[in-house]
Amino acid sequence: MCRKEFRAMGTTISMLLPEKQAEKGIQLVYLLFLEWEQTLSRFLPESELSRLNRQAGTPMMVSELLYTVLVAALAAARTTEGVYDPTLHDQLVQLGYDRSFEQLEAVPASLGEAHNQGGAWRHIQLSPHSRRVTLPMGCKLDFGGIAKGMAVDAAVERLRQHGIRPALVNAGGDLAVLDLPPRAAYWPIAVPAQNASWTLPLGRGAMATSGIARRHWLQGQTLRHHLLDPQTGLPALNDLWSVTVVTDWCEQAEVAAKVAFIQGPQDGVTFLRQQNIAGMFIHIDGSWETVAPWPELEMHT
Repeated sequence: MCRKEFRAMGTTISMLLPEKQAEKGIQLVYLLFLEWEQTLSRFLPESELSRLNRQAGTPMMVSELLYTVLVAALAAARTTEGVYDPTLHDQLVQLGYDRSFEQLEAVPASLGEAHNQGGAWRHIQLSPHSRRVTLPMGCKLDFGGIAKGMAVDAAVERLRQHGIRPALVNAGGDLAVLDLPPRAAYWPIAVPAQNASWTLPLGRGAMATSGIARRHWLQGQTLRHHLLDPQTGLPALNDLWSVTVVTDWCEQAEVAAKVAFIQGPQDGVTFLRQQNIAGMFIHIDGSWETVAPWPELEMHT
């Protein structure tokens, strides 16, 4: 197997591909992520998403890609009763997250705006036949990790269609696999913690992690992170360092990990159990717990 990587959508995209098909595979996946970034990035003023955000209150016909991701995001918001909220763009900007994370440094202590609750997604109007979208006035979209998870799923499907297998596509910790690696019973996937790591034996499907290890910054003297509680418009407050989940699809894994983190260790565990989703909760103090059907007995420190 051959490792390839590039930067897109604000993260490093890495792949494991058959050596003879690696060049074709990376070209296919690179072009896919480039299209998704140019369409969906809130940091690119010329992206289609940025144009839609500027036209709040006015119907706009959008591409099939943007419409598909928006429909998935609204479905996730309904399913999670708004814990996943794709309309927290302005709240993130108020906290200082107004540029891609690699460019983000310490930001001013106050940006002069009160932090508002989420929920504006409930008022978005869709016209399926014409793909017209009308955002309510004052509403802007930030899809967050769901777009990255969907891009991973789309990349794996594109590799499958071109007969490039086995394969693994990893977008900053959100990953999916296609078949098994040569002469192996599973893909050994690292699950990091603060002072340790485990190896998870992933046989199929996808994995995603949400946490505060990388995407955090100082606003004045206050530590901020990007996982916002829609009830407050502020970073979720709990004792979690990360939540990792394993599901069939990266889109589902990304949403489940984010929602479980925002809900915290008690409600988050209940949420995963209700959805029959395997998960691992790592606390700031280094302690951890798992939610079945997590393969706890096969983990290695």
